Amino acid sequence: MEFWMAHDYIWKLGLAMSLGLLIGVDRQLKKKPVGIKTCMIISVASCLITIVSIESVRQFGTPDHPNMDPMRLAAQVVSGVGFLGAGVILRRNHDVISGLTTASMVWAASGLGIAVGAGFIFQAFVGVGYIILAINFFPTLLKWIGPRSIRQRDLIVKLVVDPSEDLDAIFKEIKHKGMQVKHVKVRDTGSHQSEIEMLVLASDDIYTTHIYRMFKSIHGVIKVELESRT
Repeated sequence: MEFWMAHDYIWKLGLAMSLGLLIGVDRQLKKKPVGIKTCMIISVASCLITIVSIESVRQFGTPDHPNMDPMRLAAQVVSGVGFLGAGVILRRNHDVISGLTTASMVWAASGLGIAVGAGFIFQAFVGVGYIILAINFFPTLLKWIGPRSIRQRDLIVKLVVDPSEDLDAIFKEIKHKGMQVKHVKVRDTGSHQSEIEMLVLASDDIYTTHIYRMFKSIHGVIKVELESRT
């Protein structure tokens, strides 16, 4: 009996590791900070804690302790993993937040481990399937059939311009080239030049190099620096 119970734990932990591997491969292919090893460890550890939590009730539960909760330890996993997720969320210029998807994938890997540890194998497979679809398939589909705003990306643009130039004329030319400006910050550099920092919406169909040349061609622009959010 103990042999079969141990065998059951081994394959559950192995399955949790495999599902974590699928999540980690997606992150690794996209060069995200949380990759294969992290997701596998999270999923296996969550599965192990869930198994221990359930089996502790079976082994140590007595009539004197009728209120033992078999999922008490597993419930703490969800809040504990939140600290790992917070570590990959970054705040950048113009209130740009990155890392939310990776943080949610960390949380998802934990959920898969808990599901396998509790014995919900079918639900875990369905969950990982939907997670992979949500990350890879549906965003691409929406870019084809969704509104135009979905097919746009954010660019952080820094321009060094001649202060003698009309800034209004520069912004009008940017709008004329089909780009939408969301946030603007203008400051003097102290070297007889002005610096414009802005968040620009541009179509996914346009190469970053082409956008760079568009800004470079604007009269009065001395220097261009581009940073894409994606």
